[in-house]
Amino acid sequence: MSLLEGILLGIVQGLTELLPVSSSAHLVFAQSLIKGFKQPGVLFDVVLHVGTTLAVALFFKREIGEILVALLPKGYRQSLSGRLDTALNDGWVRTRRHLFLYLVVATAITGAIGLSFKDVIHDLFESVELAASMLLVTGVLLFLSDRVKNPVRTEASMTLLDSIVIGVVQGIAVLPGISRSGSTITFGLFRGLEGETAARFSFLLSIPAIAGAAILEARHAEAIPRDQIAVYAAGALAAALVAYLTLKFLFFVVRKRNLRFFAYYCWIVGATVLALNLP
Repeated sequence: MSLLEGILLGIVQGLTELLPVSSSAHLVFAQSLIKGFKQPGVLFDVVLHVGTTLAVALFFKREIGEILVALLPKGYRQSLSGRLDTALNDGWVRTRRHLFLYLVVATAITGAIGLSFKDVIHDLFESVELAASMLLVTGVLLFLSDRVKNPVRTEASMTLLDSIVIGVVQGIAVLPGISRSGSTITFGLFRGLEGETAARFSFLLSIPAIAGAAILEARHAEAIPRDQIAVYAAGALAAALVAYLTLKFLFFVVRKRNLRFFAYYCWIVGATVLALNLP
């Protein structure tokens, strides 16, 4: 693999992993439609996932830091209050501890679904028609998300049921064509969560999800070939940089409530792929 190919794959990873357009669907389409397309090796895929995960963690470094501080004993928390430039009162601590609990619950549900059906799901990645059909479903979800009337709930009013619903949705999103970010943000909005709150929870939840997938893949990986170290590093850097910029763009879109434009994209691509694959 050349340096340019590594960078291009990193850019694609950074875009499709986080935008609500289903990276899995694009992988299925590429395998089917592009002559000679070959999925990169497992280890390279892991490296790209690491780059994406680091970008998400960096983007949400304040939120992650606040959760970690809230989990500390009270004495340690007070010593850090000045650095955080915020009052660490009981309500502040309770909200972030609950958020941590909800992330754990949603992650556990997603993991249980993914592990229970991983063999079935693996076989589904052979179906271009299914991926295209599910991409149409993703488009419907994104379109409907803009129709939710005035969602106003924040992290402070999140409930355990919110995390259960979003965890189940993220588990279902392992199907090719169902966007993880699109479906979890949409169902957060359906639950009445304010747009930025739904997006923050979705992407905080993506950190263990993406990292977990990378760890599972890494078990089957071989060592990085010496002549490919620069390629792998460039791919990871490209994935991280593009993912960070993608998050900035996506939060701008969420604030403007314009997810329907991604719906149009999903419909156009899904319908086109279905038409090309009709007997």
